[in-house]
Amino acid sequence: SRSAAGSRSILSLMRDDGEQLGRFKVRSLMRELDLVSKQPGSHAYKRATVERLDIPNTLNREFNVPAPNQVWCGDITYIWAQGKWHYLAVVLDLCARRVVGWALSEKPDADLVIKALDMAYEQRGRPQGLLFHSDQGSQYASRLFRQRLWRYRMRQSMSRRGNCWDNAPMERVFRSLKTEWVPTTGYRTAQEAQRDISQFLMDRYNWIRPHQFNGGLAPARAEEKLNVVSGIS
Repeated sequence: SRSAAGSRSILSLMRDDGEQLGRFKVRSLMRELDLVSKQPGSHAYKRATVERLDIPNTLNREFNVPAPNQVWCGDITYIWAQGKWHYLAVVLDLCARRVVGWALSEKPDADLVIKALDMAYEQRGRPQGLLFHSDQGSQYASRLFRQRLWRYRMRQSMSRRGNCWDNAPMERVFRSLKTEWVPTTGYRTAQEAQRDISQFLMDRYNWIRPHQFNGGLAPARAEEKLNVVSGIS
């Protein structure tokens, strides 16, 4: 079984199901079930201020977005599967922190981030005029990816060099995925990784897992509450 995300997450989930209990009871139940809360350690990050002249940091950490399909973020992380590293690209709608696109590949190239963007673009009803933010990775700065943004009529923003805090919401998604979900030994096959990661991102993270930014509501539930998006399942 997977390790628990923590007593507070379990508490929120059980309250949603109508169970009234406190965190000390949750702690006791976790102990009985041999569940351990996994919390990431603190990290020291370098401060950086260097922007790309051609793609400035337009977002500038303005992470509170009033409506869906206004600002998307993208990033890449690595996943161990089938005895080697695979690469995961994710697109996040900042409004309610909902995952709207993703792709997994053996190569961390421009095609990977384009596939994740294409998925988001189609799933969200082909929106235009939004801002897409990422770090200064070569994939996002590539001619192929920038051409795709131009085709979709999207503007581009990039973090300052080496500054992870400029794309902090994406860091949180990957932290949750790796500390709460991905097996510590990785996946036996790429197909298994595809299925399991899809279940986490599109089901658990979007629809079930409480998110502090949304006051305890899962991203898709919070977005539904806004009642401003139509035709998105």
